[in-house]
Amino acid sequence: MCGIVGILDTRGSRSIDPALLRRMNETQHHRGPDEGNVYVEPGLGFGHRRLSVIDLSSGLQPMGNEDGSVMVCYNGEIYNYQELMAELQGLGHVFRTRCDTEVIVHAWEEWGAACVDRFRGMFAFGLWDRNKRQLFLARDRLGVKPLFYAMLPDGMLAFSSELKALRSLPGLPRAIDPCAVEEYFAFGYVPEPRTIYQGALKLAPGHTLLQQVGAPLAQPHRYWDVPFKPHHGMTARDAQGELIERLREAVRIRLVAEVPLGAFLSGGVDSSAIVAMMAGLSDQPVNTCSIAFNDKAFDESAHAAQVAQLYRTAHHADTVDTDDYGLLDTLADLYDEPFADSSAIPTYRVCQLARRRVTVALSGDGGDENFAGYRRYRYAMAEQAVRGRIPLALRRSVFGTLGKYYPKADWAPRVFRAKTTFEGLARGLVEAYFHGVSLMSDQMRAQLFSKPFQQKLQGYRAVEVMQAHARRSPTQDPLSLLQYLDLKTYLPGDILTKVDRASMAHALEVRVPLLDHKLVEWVSGLPPEMKLHGGEGKYVFKKSLEAHLPQEILYRKKMGFSVPLAAWFRGPLRERMRSALLGPVLADAGIFNRAYLSEMVEHHESGRRDYSAPIWSLLMFEAFLRKEAAA
Repeated sequence: MCGIVGILDTRGSRSIDPALLRRMNETQHHRGPDEGNVYVEPGLGFGHRRLSVIDLSSGLQPMGNEDGSVMVCYNGEIYNYQELMAELQGLGHVFRTRCDTEVIVHAWEEWGAACVDRFRGMFAFGLWDRNKRQLFLARDRLGVKPLFYAMLPDGMLAFSSELKALRSLPGLPRAIDPCAVEEYFAFGYVPEPRTIYQGALKLAPGHTLLQQVGAPLAQPHRYWDVPFKPHHGMTARDAQGELIERLREAVRIRLVAEVPLGAFLSGGVDSSAIVAMMAGLSDQPVNTCSIAFNDKAFDESAHAAQVAQLYRTAHHADTVDTDDYGLLDTLADLYDEPFADSSAIPTYRVCQLARRRVTVALSGDGGDENFAGYRRYRYAMAEQAVRGRIPLALRRSVFGTLGKYYPKADWAPRVFRAKTTFEGLARGLVEAYFHGVSLMSDQMRAQLFSKPFQQKLQGYRAVEVMQAHARRSPTQDPLSLLQYLDLKTYLPGDILTKVDRASMAHALEVRVPLLDHKLVEWVSGLPPEMKLHGGEGKYVFKKSLEAHLPQEILYRKKMGFSVPLAAWFRGPLRERMRSALLGPVLADAGIFNRAYLSEMVEHHESGRRDYSAPIWSLLMFEAFLRKEAAA
């Protein structure tokens, strides 16, 4: 796994400063501590930091073809590179290495921009074709690997693996994007393609960008989407058998490495499934890593130990204090823009643990999105069943009024939060789902933001992110549509971002078998009732695993990777909360309504409301602003 940077003069062949490239490159040293290199020619510069995993002796980048007319800098793994190498050799291409990087070079020569259709893996790369005067940027289908880019005012197009590399450019416009702020306080992250800056963008998953020298900034091109094309005539038994075979293959192709390899093991269904498949494919004990918490309310280590014992893995577990809040400022450095998923703390710790023993770890990320495992799908489908029986106009009139006047009860179990239920029934499916996953409701954000900042938004609402994806969705089945929305927003924006930055902070490569695009395509075509059945999420996945994992692992209540935020803000982080939310950094930003910040602090401290998630998002935003001011 690696870090990449690049600069292209879109207006001609001006010189690229090698020292500037090296500075950009070194901001990402953690992504590739084994080797670093830069390449410069008139009008172009590439930089690369390498974490050596395959072909340790000859995979130095940037890498070119025989005459150097095509150059690439690349981050990721292409798991079918050996088959592609054989095919390209049969077509007359000559290879000097046995690494997947060189496959990209020759695949571009043979197939042009369509080369990405042939790659099976996780990747982000920049490729320069001197003869065509073209820069080609590409990101993998599900967004496992990140790619940022910016067109600078002087016509230089820059790209990088992390936003911090672009931020090191003197010419990058760093004005904060008001729409990104609105989206952040709704989602807890800034969804693709925005970044927190108006002057930088993320290349969305499944997209490429082909920039011609002498032309304006090109628009991204979508080369892949989750198809949700139904399988016809497939029985449940057939689906279970084929699912295991496809999962086993997705794991098998991710076991190629010339460095120590292992797996994360939380004791949940997804990570346990990956370990079960790995154990069946390996002659040696699988290295597994898990985190235990000293607070049993958050601890899943006994379940992880049960799976480790079943498959006789080489298991390693560290106990982490649930009051592990010292990472707050570290997280602001890692994520470069505001990021409010507090499970980034235990994720950072499990990556730290894993790196002591392995360089590559397989994870179970993607199972909930693929197989409808989140509890919110169950709630959403229950609400949708009611919506289907009552006309929209009547729902808005009756339930909208009830939702407006019914008292809020955040403290109660969801089934008793009638206000939330009434509000959800008054909306359509997409808008209701957006409000269900939002950190702060529209009403809360309206109170949070100052009047001048609201004017900057010009009526923009973060729900438009989901509405735009819904308009492009290949499926209108309600459950499938919600999965599609999560695959486009929560998965790349939160889950994969969290894991990429936390793992790369420790120079650890994480591979994600459940996001193998061929597996994702096939699973998307399974009937929705095989995924959510009788209130049981991941139904077909769990049924297929019954021969491999105990019932108490498959069907126990989902815990998640959480931390006790509410208690922190009433205890050890109380003063930190007050100084951040009521201090000068947020006050001077011109974004927030100070009276509402004070209300949130007082109501949370008193126990009247649980504002822990919004408060955490504000702490992370304040940390980002402090870092900006110090830059």
